[in-house]
Amino acid sequence: MRMKLKCCVLILAATIVAVALRLPCAARRPMHGDEAVHADKFADLLELGEYVYNPDEYHGPTLNYFTLVPAWLGSEKTYAEMTEFTVRVVPMFFGVLLVVFALLLLEGLGGWACVCAAALTAISPAMVFYSRYYIQEMLLVCFTFGAICFGYRFTQSKTIIWAILAGVCLGLMHATKETCIIAFGAMLAGLWATLFMRQREHRGCFGDDIRCVKASHFVAMIAAGAVVSVLFYSSFFKNPGGILDSFRIYATYFDRAGNNRIHEHPWYYYLKMLIYSRYGKGPIWSEGLIVLLAVVGGTAVLMRKGLPAANVDLLRFILFYTLGMVILYSGIRYKTPWCMLGFLHGMILLAGLGAVVLVRLAPNVLPRLIVMCLLLEGSVHLLWQAYASNYIYYSDSRNPYVYAHPTVEVFDIAQRVGEYAEVYNDGRNIPIEVICPGDDYWPLPWYFRSYPNVRWANKVQKETSLAPVVLASPSVEADLAEKLYDESIPFEQRQMYVYLFDRPYYVWLRPQVELLGFVRKDLWEARQAATAPDPNELAGKASEK
Repeated sequence: MRMKLKCCVLILAATIVAVALRLPCAARRPMHGDEAVHADKFADLLELGEYVYNPDEYHGPTLNYFTLVPAWLGSEKTYAEMTEFTVRVVPMFFGVLLVVFALLLLEGLGGWACVCAAALTAISPAMVFYSRYYIQEMLLVCFTFGAICFGYRFTQSKTIIWAILAGVCLGLMHATKETCIIAFGAMLAGLWATLFMRQREHRGCFGDDIRCVKASHFVAMIAAGAVVSVLFYSSFFKNPGGILDSFRIYATYFDRAGNNRIHEHPWYYYLKMLIYSRYGKGPIWSEGLIVLLAVVGGTAVLMRKGLPAANVDLLRFILFYTLGMVILYSGIRYKTPWCMLGFLHGMILLAGLGAVVLVRLAPNVLPRLIVMCLLLEGSVHLLWQAYASNYIYYSDSRNPYVYAHPTVEVFDIAQRVGEYAEVYNDGRNIPIEVICPGDDYWPLPWYFRSYPNVRWANKVQKETSLAPVVLASPSVEADLAEKLYDESIPFEQRQMYVYLFDRPYYVWLRPQVELLGFVRKDLWEARQAATAPDPNELAGKASEK
């Protein structure tokens, strides 16, 4: 009992570390385009109380509905009132909950293995980085781990409440993201492989293991998952068609997974990123310690050597489930860095076991101390990477977890537009025009959420007058110039424009994506006058000298 209490305290300590790494400075990193899209979708739910699931874009509805909680707590009722913390605290919460869930596996994984797994989850650079991303991935990983934890507790107690909780998590997985089917497949493969090995060792059969589960418990689990999924996809019965759409999404997903060349990467993309990454003169990034310890833990499970007091069936399930996830995600050509979180967490569970195995296999005190010192040194490096990736290289392309990310110059865009809004006679009602082919202007809708008169366009609209502030892709500069200097308009009636930004007259929205800015000359002059120093004040300072 004392040992169990000690492990609980250490896991809670790891939880505090997880909070400390994830919570501060939520607005420091520019909003990713995907984050801004999800926030824009959530705005309809917040302001209108409406959510309609779209099977062609976005993902599942859980992220949107869970975001209502911090919005309500913060008394935010409009899109303009929302902050980065409001949306990003949702994945932060589930990233921390992922650490807490380790408490449910103390007996199954082993106390010290759970402590190590909780600590690695808390400081894993990828886990920390994407816990601060307003996307569905961290929720999916948390619900998946919850299903595993509750499912394990059910196998040990045969109590229906654990079956229901496991079903709830399975339903939440389905209501979060369509890639849940990969986790479902890996779970089924892991369960089959575990039962197969158990049958070979004990000369039993699958039927013996299946018959010990009451049909009512299994039905309760499936029913709980179905109810949760139906509630979310139907927008709590406001949109019944969303239930069917939740299955139609897979046609889109399979097409995207096989035919989308924008995010196509080789099979070793995730493993290379985890083991070693370095770009230019940036730092070395590696979660190789986790990968190495996961290999040690997995090998120990297969060889039944050096294992602590734990549930062998659970260890085998985690091993086969993780292998299945690695194989499936590596085989899919469509890859984005955050998609690896599912199997990375499986690796972390095996790595926690691997750390304990290495210490246990050391023959005496001195080798054990050496192993523990090496593990501590590797953990410190992980901790430094977690800090650096989130608070130093948070939008730097030398950070491997930064993917198609807006640059910090997005803040310059928002600031410059805000300066002209201050001198505009109607303040933030200033008309703004953004012209980017292919709607490639994200995350600007997030930064312009408090401006009600923004016109978003794919091309230059020749029949409409230009807004006082114009942001445009360089690809439409020629059409824009033609409109600005339309010879059919008398010279004295033309509106003159100047560049919004200083030399080189453009900013980087994202790497390789430029954005030009123009402001009407009379507005530019008004700002110059407003920011010019007071002559009387200058004269006073001169007389003082």
